[in-house]
Amino acid sequence: MLVDISSIGHDTTAHWLIFSGERVVANKQHSGWLKATWQDLPFVHHYGDQIINIGEFGGLACYAIDVGLETLPLGELDTMSLRGIFLSNNEDLFSVAARAWQFILFKRTHRFCGQCGSSMEQVDWEMAMQCHTCKHRCYPRVSPCIIVAIRNQDRILLAQGKSQKERKMFSVLAGFVESGESLEEAVHREVFEEVGIKIKNLEYFSSQPWPFPHSLMMGFIAEHDSGEINVDGHEILEAAWYELDEMPFVPPNMSIAGRLIEKTKELISNKKALHKQG
Repeated sequence: MLVDISSIGHDTTAHWLIFSGERVVANKQHSGWLKATWQDLPFVHHYGDQIINIGEFGGLACYAIDVGLETLPLGELDTMSLRGIFLSNNEDLFSVAARAWQFILFKRTHRFCGQCGSSMEQVDWEMAMQCHTCKHRCYPRVSPCIIVAIRNQDRILLAQGKSQKERKMFSVLAGFVESGESLEEAVHREVFEEVGIKIKNLEYFSSQPWPFPHSLMMGFIAEHDSGEINVDGHEILEAAWYELDEMPFVPPNMSIAGRLIEKTKELISNKKALHKQG
């Protein structure tokens, strides 16, 4: 995954994801990350031995560089957050940026060996950090999470957590999978813990990598089985069943949460149409 700058070429155009803190250096004029040659980026030339190859986008190679907290002389350039890239509504662009950030975060948090404390070095043929003292090797962390949309007759369950309060957003339920737990077990447990109900007819929907900070969201659709909504007011602030024409502000369709909501609305609408035909 590490790339020698001599193999890229100083005049070869590529996409460059340069991370400063938790933000990406961006081009103000084009509202996106940098498409440039190496010779166009003199302010990061001292990082030439730390370039990470993260694939391709739009037919051009993509490279990531981490400058940590260094203040760069950006001039005409600017920075943007990962959420800013997400809100640009370009799923392919966000996917590449998310992958790059998870690699950068992995390198930042694995500078020292968790087994013996020695310094770690990046393996140059794969994304891994190696301790040359005790030979312990680490790979990027992926945290499995479940996310589930639940319907009850003609209504959908939407909840608001702490992180969504400021944005006044409501979404479907989600949570981390615990050790020794299947995905299905995690769904049932999280739903009961967060809103106090039981569900049935659980079906897998799809998955999405989510770089906040290193999750893999695995989506499900389910139906209400029993119980009344009861939130603790800490992790989930409020939750309720919503009619389709009374929906609050919800995540966009580019997120798996948004797609789960749209799929559930489709299922409810189809059921209504069948009832009318009957």
